[in-house]
Amino acid sequence: MDIRQQKQIKEFLVESFGSERGGELFEMQDKTLGAIIGNTKGKTENQMKTLVQTILPRIALYKSLTEAGLSEDDVYKHMRKYMLEIVAAKKHAATAKMEIVPGFYAIYSRVFLKIMRTTDLQESTQEQGKDYYNITITKCLWHTACVENGCEELCRLFCDVDDVTYGGLRKIGFSRTKTLGYGGDCCDFHMFRK
Repeated sequence: MDIRQQKQIKEFLVESFGSERGGELFEMQDKTLGAIIGNTKGKTENQMKTLVQTILPRIALYKSLTEAGLSEDDVYKHMRKYMLEIVAAKKHAATAKMEIVPGFYAIYSRVFLKIMRTTDLQESTQEQGKDYYNITITKCLWHTACVENGCEELCRLFCDVDDVTYGGLRKIGFSRTKTLGYGGDCCDFHMFRK
């Protein structure tokens, strides 16, 4: 199976730990990922695709760094760097680039809300007005996967990715007061036209 994120993870590990150690850590991560995928049951095809391509490679990276004997602080530092400086920065750049499209807010909000109403990756309710929309997520595949794989604490970094992705955009504002990953009873997204 071709998992696009694996190349990015390998490059990150080699850059962070050097060629030899980074290569060893990547082999651990790749093996861990295969085991996690093999143990994941009861998911829809769409959920499995998102798990395999997006969520589980990062969980496998976290588990591999932990099993490699790094301190808890070092594991968190490396995961935070990967999640925010690579994953989130790339998502932010792509979203910011789309802002040049005329009517971006209207298009983006319509697409975002349609996805949230029809996806099986989250359970949510939506509310919208002329210049805002709110999404209240009560169940999230990212949080569920972290819990199921014994690393609930990692979910906070998945939440932090949203802060970077939507932070500092010119046409859309974003706020939240709580998330499932940080122990809240929901994720309360508030998106608004700037």
